Amino acid sequence: MEKNENIEMITGDPKKAINKLSLPIIASMFLIFANSIIDSIWVAGLGAEPLAALGYTTPLFMIIVGFGNGLGAGGNSVISRFIGAEDKSSANNAAIHNLILSAIVSIVISILFVITMEPMLELMGASSVINYAMDYGFIIFSCTFALLMPPIVGGAFRAEGDIKRATIPIAVAAIINMILDPILIYTFGMGIKGAAIATVLGPLISLCLMLYWIFFKKDTYLSYNFKDFHNDLKMYKDILVVGIPASLEQLVLSVLTIFVNYMLTIVSGPTSVAVYTAGWRIVNIGMLPAIGIGTAAISVAGVAYGAKKYENLRVTARYAVKVALIASIIVCIILYVFANQIAIIFSYSQSSADLAPLIASFLQIMCFFILYVPFGASAGNVFQGVGKGTISFVLTTFREFILVLIFAYLLGFTFNMGEFGIYCGMLLGGGIGSLICYACIELYINKLIRGRYNAV
Repeated sequence: MEKNENIEMITGDPKKAINKLSLPIIASMFLIFANSIIDSIWVAGLGAEPLAALGYTTPLFMIIVGFGNGLGAGGNSVISRFIGAEDKSSANNAAIHNLILSAIVSIVISILFVITMEPMLELMGASSVINYAMDYGFIIFSCTFALLMPPIVGGAFRAEGDIKRATIPIAVAAIINMILDPILIYTFGMGIKGAAIATVLGPLISLCLMLYWIFFKKDTYLSYNFKDFHNDLKMYKDILVVGIPASLEQLVLSVLTIFVNYMLTIVSGPTSVAVYTAGWRIVNIGMLPAIGIGTAAISVAGVAYGAKKYENLRVTARYAVKVALIASIIVCIILYVFANQIAIIFSYSQSSADLAPLIASFLQIMCFFILYVPFGASAGNVFQGVGKGTISFVLTTFREFILVLIFAYLLGFTFNMGEFGIYCGMLLGGGIGSLICYACIELYINKLIRGRYNAV
């Protein structure tokens, strides 16, 4: 199979590949979440109710993002395994299937969300801010294709080691949103609708850039020539076998957020939801190193698995956890020490000034959640890389939706600890679940290695 510099990199030393792939991924993810934070900051200036509305729509928005990232992981996994097996023709065909699938899924999800948005928001407890939530949500969900397709196409770029083309459009989208937010929200007086428009315009431009590289410049390693396309239902199945479970993982996290919002609403009302919305976005930024390294591990693990180099698979899993844990410890310390200063960015207006001490307290508790992420994220992404998306989904569901939710409910309500109990329960459940996930990937890789030696 003809190789270029990127292919040589992802098929070589797993440690070097992870290092080279993860840094741009982390940077682009940082811009995405910074973009999300900036949305919250500008909307916070409108008052607590618009910020709470953003909190209620965020889980639905993250479902879309999750589908994009999940299907991107599915395409990444399938393509990288073909590259590892040195089957470029099948890799090209998988890339085209991946693109077609992204368009189909975008249309279906957009129609579904627009139709069901209002009853879903009401069910989530957003009735007190339903007008704000509808104004924001309708614009977002009408333009699902702009949000969903870039991460799916980016998954194909990551599979071939072309990390620049996988990350630059995402960075461009985030920067455009940051620029447009204050202009549309305040200069043009569009309020929360302006935040929504800015959110979809950036990804739309990034999608156009990706399609330009694929169909006009035509200098990607993978070929998207439809003359050589052979429709294969099994190819769609292989992408979905990883993509659907990976997408459902984000759905599980979004549903968990809905339940947490609901529990907090019962305990303290919309104010606690606003605090959780702002504070959790900061915590999400703290998770980026671990998530970025885990995302890089999908390509590296897929190539190692396709080439049947199972020792490289073990190196990938262990090195990803090691590097991510070091970075997470540093981030956790920074968030804990500077919690008060960070909280100020969400309370710069008179209408939101009272949120500052509440957000600071939240950060000093939930920053410890970041320490568990390297174990769960790395294990889940390695499972996705080798095509075992269902295992990753089951482990994520067990960790986030069962352990986290059960412990949050027990400490928050059964033991009557309120908001503090909900947060402590999330920490306890997340910690136990993440360690179980990592133990599972170690056992799986050991089984692969033993099976190969026994076959010899």
